[in-house]
Amino acid sequence: MAYIALYRKFRPQEFSEVKGQDHIVTTLKNQIKANRVGHAYLFTGTRGTGKTSVAKLFAKAVNCENPREDGSPCGECAVCKAVQDGSSLNVIEIDAASNTGVQNIRDIIDEVSYPPTEGKYKVYIIDEVHMLSQGAFNALLKTLEEPPSYVIFILATTEVQKVPITIKSRCQRYDFHRISIETISERLMELLDREGIEYEERAIRYVAKAGDGSMRDALSLLDQCIAFYIDQKLTYDNVLNVLGAVDTDIFSRLLQSITEKDVLRAVEIIEEIVIDGRELGQFVTDFVWYLRNLLLARNLDQMEDILDVSSENMAKLKEQASKLEDVILMRYIRVLSDLSNQLKYSSQKRILLEVTIIKLCKPQMEKNYDSLMDRLDSLEKQVEKGVVVQQVAPVEAKQQPVEVEKKALPKAVPEDVKKAAMQWQSIIHDVDPMLTKFLKDALVSVNDQNELIVVFDTEDSIQSTGYNMVLRPANQEMIKRAINERVGSDVTVQFISNESGTPKEKLYTDAVAAFTEHAESIGIEVEVEDF
Repeated sequence: MAYIALYRKFRPQEFSEVKGQDHIVTTLKNQIKANRVGHAYLFTGTRGTGKTSVAKLFAKAVNCENPREDGSPCGECAVCKAVQDGSSLNVIEIDAASNTGVQNIRDIIDEVSYPPTEGKYKVYIIDEVHMLSQGAFNALLKTLEEPPSYVIFILATTEVQKVPITIKSRCQRYDFHRISIETISERLMELLDREGIEYEERAIRYVAKAGDGSMRDALSLLDQCIAFYIDQKLTYDNVLNVLGAVDTDIFSRLLQSITEKDVLRAVEIIEEIVIDGRELGQFVTDFVWYLRNLLLARNLDQMEDILDVSSENMAKLKEQASKLEDVILMRYIRVLSDLSNQLKYSSQKRILLEVTIIKLCKPQMEKNYDSLMDRLDSLEKQVEKGVVVQQVAPVEAKQQPVEVEKKALPKAVPEDVKKAAMQWQSIIHDVDPMLTKFLKDALVSVNDQNELIVVFDTEDSIQSTGYNMVLRPANQEMIKRAINERVGSDVTVQFISNESGTPKEKLYTDAVAAFTEHAESIGIEVEVEDF
């Protein structure tokens, strides 16, 4: 007898065997029990979640000669057996992907006029219905709206947004959910026990995760693993080998190389993965999943069940997560997610992966917020280790250093402070670019003591980060020096944190707006300097 694939061999034959779709199964069984069966149904959801299986079960149940009390088909009568082996003339399956035209639908309309030869209903299951042409949808419309009492239409699709609203409004819609890893694992282990195949639970959970919410995909992957290691115990390492995946230790080592900006070691790890024959697209997907687990481990407690890891691995995750900032993890996830999309269509996967890893190791290649925070984090770690970030060139032995007397600047007068406020957007480009990003969003004001006030809304996480950076003595000195050099006098500057929750514009006067309004009111044209 020819071998039958697992997903076909174990297709649900009873409603109780349908996993992860209890909300749909319960509703359909209640309709059958109450004799309130509709004339048109629309089953939507991702691939492999049970749409066609439930459609066939429903067709079997409405025609069953001896239905059970809960609405399930008996599975023993002639009608049930005919539907099960595909010989029933009352259950017609149509693949809309290969029968897209108007004539195909007209053939259905002609057949609809004939009542069923056995059972109560003729059931038309149209799979991938979104593939029908517009003309075919128009031909189907009238019959779908007012079919004979003995006809039921079940339309199945993975892309419900492509189905015309005129069709959707005439159907009862049921959304099939992605199936959880736990549910898929339980089903796979149940089937392996029935097949007498030994397995490691850890291996089955990985197959379930790789199924990505699809029971059919998970069964196909399991079939592949069993075939590769025929008559052997299905272990975690075996599954990794067949699916081209890598162990989490690789992810940990690669992430450590990236955070330490060790490009050479990171590229060597990629070389190791390539030599082992791992599939790079799957590797990137799993690495993003690993980073997602780290992010959740940082922010939530008691995550063992949600993260689907053992207590031992959870402890390792939390240890590594504690060494990283949320914003840096989110940068890694963003960059690698973009890479994952590119790899689907690339013939140079290794090159793209290596370039992306180098980009992660060198955040200065990007100019957005999370890259700046990654650079800042790297600099702080170097300082903590005593690494000199920038070294001043030594004075030659025979050359004597020349002492330059620092000329004291005069105390700023009100006009100088006003000038500093008016030129603020230009002044802040004379400081470190990381500071410029935060200073340009701060509010500049002048108080009664002739001081320049720079206000940050620290309720906002980004401005709070900027305020903390500005408070560092070296950064304050840099900003003050840039102001003084621009106006030629010593301006007193205060940096203020607004934690009240009230917008800073309501608490402090915007100096630029105030000076401009006053000047224009007396007929003076004012030009605000910008960068």
